[in-house]
Amino acid sequence: MFSNIMVPVDLVHKDSLSKALAVAGDMAKHHGAKITVVSVGGALPGALGHTPGAFAATVKAFAEELRATHGAEVEARPIISHDPAVETTAALMQATDETGADLVIMASHVPGFLEHIFSSHGGYIAQHAKVSVFVVR
Repeated sequence: MFSNIMVPVDLVHKDSLSKALAVAGDMAKHHGAKITVVSVGGALPGALGHTPGAFAATVKAFAEELRATHGAEVEARPIISHDPAVETTAALMQATDETGADLVIMASHVPGFLEHIFSSHGGYIAQHAKVSVFVVR
């Protein structure tokens, strides 16, 4: 049914991803699917690396951990953005097309007041993606 599961991750909030990652791992095993971990980072030094190369290495190491934990094929796709705060949603939508994903599984927080006015990344992707989206709270 699914062959390529895209999992957008914000590794700054790595501790809140466990439930969504477990769902992705189970779905990948069940369907024999590949997981593509996508993370958007900035070109400037940040918590996940001082260079774009260091950020990419952090995302690849996370993908390796996921592969070891769930026994699925996992690919890392780091995306470097000039302004991640503004460009993350568009970058994730573009990655959905570029990776050939047929399912997106992503973690999201419980919606608050602002999400009734402005969509979260997960809310926007769930509304506009051309593929199935599983938002895990």
